[in-house]
Amino acid sequence: MHRLRKLASLIDSLNERVGTFTGWLTSILVLTVCYDVFTRYLLNESQIAVQELEWHLFSLIFLLGAAFTLRHDRHVRVDVIYINFSERTRAWVNLAGSLLFLIPFAVIVIKSSQNFVINSFMIQETSADPGGLPARFILKSCIPIGFVLVLLQAISQFIHSLTQITETHIEKPAQAQND
Repeated sequence: MHRLRKLASLIDSLNERVGTFTGWLTSILVLTVCYDVFTRYLLNESQIAVQELEWHLFSLIFLLGAAFTLRHDRHVRVDVIYINFSERTRAWVNLAGSLLFLIPFAVIVIKSSQNFVINSFMIQETSADPGGLPARFILKSCIPIGFVLVLLQAISQFIHSLTQITETHIEKPAQAQND
């Protein structure tokens, strides 16, 4: 169990660093949007590269920040029933959700995006718009990278849930003996 906890800790640490990087991308996105608004509405100039940079940054934030969001339990979920569960029941729900839904979904996205990314690299895909950004294939490669991070965080969540379930199971008999 110690090795599993260490693995979960390494995964959490990786996604924490990626999340911090993504936070800086969010600041860059805000500055880029401000620049775009300023040049478009005050100077009556518009640059396709700046507009594409906005959605490239947003894509990176979404793809690379998803695992960080999952790590901090900030993803969207309907908590109407979940919020009333005990900690152990929540751990069981998280364990089952990771194993049955999140891990398979991440694997499917990783596998299905491979050819998409490989083809983009092979043709050295760039923007179709004149004045657009080059190297769109780099952005597309973040699809499987982002979902590898989500897959890793799902594994970490599975380990944390398993640890919580087994520790709760072990602690209860010990508490009963002390009472």
